[in-house]
Amino acid sequence: MSEPRTVVEPSSRSAVGGGIRSVPSRGRRRRDAMLLAGLGAGLVLICLVAAGTGQVHVSPAEVLGSVLHRLGLPVGPLPSAAQGENALWVVRFPRVSLAVVVGASLGCAGALMQGVFGNPLAEPGVIGVSSGAAVGAAATIVTGVATLGGWTVAAAAFVTGLLTTVVVYAMSRADGRTEVVTLVLTGIAVNAVAGAVLGLLMFFGDADAVRAIAFWQLGSLAQATWGSVAVTLPCAVVGIGAALAAAGRLDLLALGERPARHLGVPVERLRLLMITVTALLAASAVAFTGIISFVGLVVPHLIRLVAGPGHRVLIPASALGGAIIVVAADLAARTLIDYQELPLGVLTAVVGGPCFFWLLRRARNRAGGWA
Repeated sequence: MSEPRTVVEPSSRSAVGGGIRSVPSRGRRRRDAMLLAGLGAGLVLICLVAAGTGQVHVSPAEVLGSVLHRLGLPVGPLPSAAQGENALWVVRFPRVSLAVVVGASLGCAGALMQGVFGNPLAEPGVIGVSSGAAVGAAATIVTGVATLGGWTVAAAAFVTGLLTTVVVYAMSRADGRTEVVTLVLTGIAVNAVAGAVLGLLMFFGDADAVRAIAFWQLGSLAQATWGSVAVTLPCAVVGIGAALAAAGRLDLLALGERPARHLGVPVERLRLLMITVTALLAASAVAFTGIISFVGLVVPHLIRLVAGPGHRVLIPASALGGAIIVVAADLAARTLIDYQELPLGVLTAVVGGPCFFWLLRRARNRAGGWA
């Protein structure tokens, strides 16, 4: 496990706006560019394969040709299979697009949380987003409220996820400051209460409601539509953009709160802004898919092994890495067993759990053993 640490490069430093800005060496910039380009190419490739795989087979060349023709470029073959175009544009492209947006949101949110808290165990679930969203979705399912039609469960999950984050932040704030340890412990307590409320809702719900809640908690992209993509995409763009804009200040925060304040970083304001951005990213992601675990926790660690702790590369690389993981996991979930779909959240947990344990063992071995 790679822990967030100071990110000031040994190559050179320059004073900018009351702080310091690292200037990576040319070799470092080339390596970062190659990493982002490789992740981008990998994402395009896995998207082409995922879009073409299913009961109606479409080759990657035909998938690419279909996209280019829709863009007004008559290049490449069109799907030769019957209903190939409909399968792509009605079913698979919305699903793959939502997987990309959700994975990018969770990966970016994980990198932000670990940077803001300076804690390698931090993830969006720490601030109660996932558990709060689950309570909202479960309450809607059990009560049968359908004010917004088919969007009611997603809307309730989104709103309660954000509200839970507000509650966690308000309860952990004292004397105008928010201690990281207090915030984490408050998040654990609120998550426990949310789990108890979720259990009560399942106890009072009928069999259909219990199945619906369990399905939502296990995570799935089966309900993906262009409408859900249209809602989550702006949230992801705004959140990732805000995270990139704050990357330099997050690097300075990694030096410690006191040094960061001396370098002109408004620590409390930055922390509040990044928690808000994380809640927006995570709540919009889980609202339509249910809980998808370990992506926000593991992906930033894996990226940090290659890219280092600097947030200017870590944030976009984590977004790309998260998108690759979710698209690949969803492809496996719907193709490993014929005519059956495995829960997406279960697959990410099955892979992410051992991966995180390997990172933990690796970090402990490098540190000379367990404390």
